[in-house]
Amino acid sequence: MKKTHLLLAILLCAAWLLPSPSQARRKAQKKQIPILAWYSIPPGEFSTEERYHELRECGFTHSFAHIYSMPDALKALDLCQKAGLKSIFMCPELQTDPEATVRRVRKHPALGGYFLRDEPHNKDLEELGKWAQRIKSEDTEHPCYLNLFPVQVFGSEGYREHMRLFNELVDLPQISFDHYPLLQRGDSVIVRPEYYDNLELVAAESERTGKPFWAFALSTAHMEYPVPTMGQLRLQMYSNLAYGAQALQYFTYWNPGTETWDFHQAPVNQQGLRSRAYEEVRTLNQELQRRAAVFMGCRVLSVRHLGAEIPQGTRRLDTLPPHFLQIDSRGHGALVSHLVNGDLNYVVIQNTSPNRGICVDIRTDSQVKRLRTDGTEVQASLYEAEHYLEPGMVEIFCYE
Repeated sequence: MKKTHLLLAILLCAAWLLPSPSQARRKAQKKQIPILAWYSIPPGEFSTEERYHELRECGFTHSFAHIYSMPDALKALDLCQKAGLKSIFMCPELQTDPEATVRRVRKHPALGGYFLRDEPHNKDLEELGKWAQRIKSEDTEHPCYLNLFPVQVFGSEGYREHMRLFNELVDLPQISFDHYPLLQRGDSVIVRPEYYDNLELVAAESERTGKPFWAFALSTAHMEYPVPTMGQLRLQMYSNLAYGAQALQYFTYWNPGTETWDFHQAPVNQQGLRSRAYEEVRTLNQELQRRAAVFMGCRVLSVRHLGAEIPQGTRRLDTLPPHFLQIDSRGHGALVSHLVNGDLNYVVIQNTSPNRGICVDIRTDSQVKRLRTDGTEVQASLYEAEHYLEPGMVEIFCYE
């Protein structure tokens, strides 16, 4: 009898230690968020294998260095390969002789795509489409890449038309746009009023076209943009993911220079020294990758907002997700995203303040689990209703 009891205890203990089915599925998937460094390592003295490994150590998967010669561009490809990175390729020859240039690099294992240009206007799109087509005639495996303006350049209606024209005339496999939402106003930092409207519009165009979208966080202060805190970086990246972004980008990794826009406090300065931002970006990238299985390949069912006032262009949460009994931000700004990935539902609740922490009252039934920042999950009912969220931080829940 004692042996039977001992065997039963061992089996129960083993069952307790085994991951849940949903944990096992996420572990087996081993998904990764593509994370791109805009203005990464410049050509010249800093273009070394050690520097590219440093970029990878910071949590980046893609390097986009601004390079203006073929030898430097080829060297960047080789260094990316050694560091386990992908390179967004650019050089003058890509425009002057795209076919020959693409044939030269298309089989390089570190090639991640071809850069066309940044922030085109409507009048530029037809020519960009012709250029992209010349590149695609030689390589259909690697995407062309360009980045769109934010919504405030066109207004909401004009932005819809801008994206429609972009997708018709240029027809790239992804929609990439930049929007730097945090502005310094005296001693405080505010969120641009049109920031979430921009995410709503891009997410709608992404769904309409079936193309994934890529989005940014600002990691280098300049002009009226502040030196970002960890909470402010989280606000941008988790908001992007909550709306369905399938690649993340930082502007910038290396300091582009102080002459025009007063860039300062980049993760790496012009002398090649790391700032505080390097460690913050590295820490956040590690955190985001631990949650990659939530967001990569997801389908967004809804994004709603809470608070006394909600951002322009967004919708208020008026119906709780299944299995949730309460989500109350006590009048503070918060975002609630309902995602589906595989056979799991995820509910992401984010504090959308860049400055202050908030308490959100969250109650669920027994079928809901809470995902911790280390990637593990526990029964949500083990916790009290009050959840404290630091600026930009999220709580993630899931159910089958």
